[in-house]
Amino acid sequence: MKKWSAALAGLFLFFVFTVSGNASPLIIGIDADMSGGSAKAGQSIYRGTLLAVNEINARGGLLGKQLHLEVRDHRGNPARGLANMKEFAAMPNLLAVMGGLHTPVALAELPFIHEHGIIFLIPWAAGTSIVDNDYDPNFVFRVSVRDADAGDFLIGKVQEAGYKKPGLLLEQTGWGRSNEQAMRTAMEEKTMQMAGVRWFHWGAQDMTAQILSLKDAGADVIMLVANAPEGLALVKSMAALPCEKRLPIVSHWGITGGDFANQAGELLHDISLYVLQTFSFSAAPVPKRADHLFALYKKEYPTTTMPEDIPASPGLAHAYDLVHLLAKAAEAAGTSERKAVRDSLETILSHEGIMGTYSPPFTPLRHDALNPDSFITACFNKKGNIVPCQITPAKMQSERCQ
Repeated sequence: MKKWSAALAGLFLFFVFTVSGNASPLIIGIDADMSGGSAKAGQSIYRGTLLAVNEINARGGLLGKQLHLEVRDHRGNPARGLANMKEFAAMPNLLAVMGGLHTPVALAELPFIHEHGIIFLIPWAAGTSIVDNDYDPNFVFRVSVRDADAGDFLIGKVQEAGYKKPGLLLEQTGWGRSNEQAMRTAMEEKTMQMAGVRWFHWGAQDMTAQILSLKDAGADVIMLVANAPEGLALVKSMAALPCEKRLPIVSHWGITGGDFANQAGELLHDISLYVLQTFSFSAAPVPKRADHLFALYKKEYPTTTMPEDIPASPGLAHAYDLVHLLAKAAEAAGTSERKAVRDSLETILSHEGIMGTYSPPFTPLRHDALNPDSFITACFNKKGNIVPCQITPAKMQSERCQ
């Protein structure tokens, strides 16, 4: 009898250990600005990640385990981002970390990420060297804009619209420098003149001097690389100038990651502003899939009535696709071991995502899933929502002051 009791006890302990082991969730971390000037982007990334995780968990999880989110707020600070990464690295069952908007934060984290073999998913930050980082193996995978492509796309669009001499207004960070290089290269290839480059630091409140300096140098359009707080400072400075001294602004998409439109308000009607985007519900690459994403969103956030009311929607779409790509790679690998999942991400043949059909999303030599075919130019409408639009031709800009 004692032998049977001991055997049953052993079986019970084995069963409990096995079940609890299988039940231990796989963790996806989120390292983004959740409370600072680009919190709209962080919120969008979180929600896209959550919707995908909920879908996967509802159908039984991944490799027999549920997915669990751990969110950390870096508020745009590289040191805080690195501290977050150290927390994630210490978590058992960490599968991957989803990054945020800020290129400088991502760049600061790269050495630690590769030292610890952490899969780093990028749904927003666009710095070219985040992915083109010289690490082998490379643990970074991006569904987002790549600055080298964005610079060429934006310069091409202003040239098509008839502008002759762009002036660059850039934040003094690795992201700004990445875009300077990309836009210089694009202008050289397109034989365009550049009026010059002017810089600003995070926290800048007045851009009047930079605007007038570029205008005096002959600029007929400003190419802006900024996040929401500094983008707002530029809009205020531009709108305060006499109409004849204002220049149209063509912006990278950093300004859309915060509460930019709400704070700019009516000032947006006084200037010409165009912004890079990759995704819009009103012009989705695959409308049926976008409708599915909105249905998931509305179920989770029922106060949202219209797709265009979703802030920073590219972050939502990119993060959603990245989670499903991660899950597909883990399923193909048959394990949650990060090195194996990393290798598997490079071998996915095809995936039907919100951003289109990736065929393939990544290869051993290419960890950027998007290209300029995914890019659009957009404007802010009267409600402050972002809608696709074309850049107004240069010859028509003077009519704004008549």
